[in-house]
Amino acid sequence: MPKAAADGARFRLADDRGQSSVEYALVVFALLAVIVACSLLWRTLDEGLFVSHAAAGASHHIGRGSPGAVADVLLY
Repeated sequence: MPKAAADGARFRLADDRGQSSVEYALVVFALLAVIVACSLLWRTLDEGLFVSHAAAGASHHIGRGSPGAVADVLLY
């Protein structure tokens, strides 16, 4: 086998290993980002932040809304 062909084969093999390491690092980073985002969402839901925001928004809306709309909601 000529020396140039052997060097080219060795160079291609080194490139393939580097590419798989980069792909593995990207996939691990993406998986960790998803896990962190899910844990933050779980913590926010557990603290009741979304419910408190909804209740605060509903109280402001009902306070300045028309009495007919409140009666419609309560009598439905």
